[in-house]
Amino acid sequence: MPQLYALPDSRIIEIEPHETMLAAILRQGIPHVHACGGQARCSTCRIHVLSGLNFCSPRNESEKALAIRLRLPFDVRLACQTTVTGNVSFLRPVFDALDVKLTQRALRQPRQHLGTQQPVAVLFSDIQGYTAFADRLPPYDLIHVLNRYFEAMSEEIGNRHGHISDFIGDGLMAVFGLSHPVSAVADAVAAGHAMLRAVERLNPYLKQMYDCTFHVRLGLHYGNAVVGHIGAGSFRKLATIGDAVNVASRLEGLNKRYGTTFLVSEAVVEAAGPALALRQGFVTPLKGKKGLYRVFEVLPEAQPT
Repeated sequence: MPQLYALPDSRIIEIEPHETMLAAILRQGIPHVHACGGQARCSTCRIHVLSGLNFCSPRNESEKALAIRLRLPFDVRLACQTTVTGNVSFLRPVFDALDVKLTQRALRQPRQHLGTQQPVAVLFSDIQGYTAFADRLPPYDLIHVLNRYFEAMSEEIGNRHGHISDFIGDGLMAVFGLSHPVSAVADAVAAGHAMLRAVERLNPYLKQMYDCTFHVRLGLHYGNAVVGHIGAGSFRKLATIGDAVNVASRLEGLNKRYGTTFLVSEAVVEAAGPALALRQGFVTPLKGKKGLYRVFEVLPEAQPT
């Protein structure tokens, strides 16, 4: 069985046939950084091969693309993609104590996402006229109302396989497709309609108590994003990061310009198919983005067209 000699750890590791070097290293409890979870989407697991490079498997297409992008020397390899047929000695990059701490935490909490790229449906919502409403209420009343509102929104999102990624003031960001990827768009659209209906049920209470009602605006986009746990100490959350998030946020903001309630991207329309009922479409720029985007207003109730 081939052996790996790891520096600066001065550890000898036996590696199974077809086992990646990263898997063998982690199996020995060595805290080796692998931010993307071994998917060749980052270079944090890189190693410097000191001897035995001829025993290492050739770079596959994923590793080759990353090596070209980052201009990695031929003897710097991704441990997550490399298997060996003979003895190899290598040097792990010298990283600081924080990297060690983060990696050891990941080893202790294997269920946490280290970072994966996947298609998701991202839904943003906010309350129209919230600032004026908040200025009228005592702080305790405001917190009470927001908790009641978010509880209702959370229930509708959770019932449709969604995950609330963030609360931003009066707004929230929900992600669909983490547990049920096939129905991500359908779940998100259904959640959006359910959220609007839930607000209508909440409004009589708000009218009676505070002589006001809520109007909620939604923006939905479907695309690739990086999903992973971020945070520090005991506070860690499952975050979604990427262009899909930015586009969804911009769509929600466009409602104010067009006087609409529920805007979706062209990617959502294509994924949803004829089951998604639309009222009208726009060709518009998005703040912070280049070019023009096709966006569509969703009818209040989704009926086949």
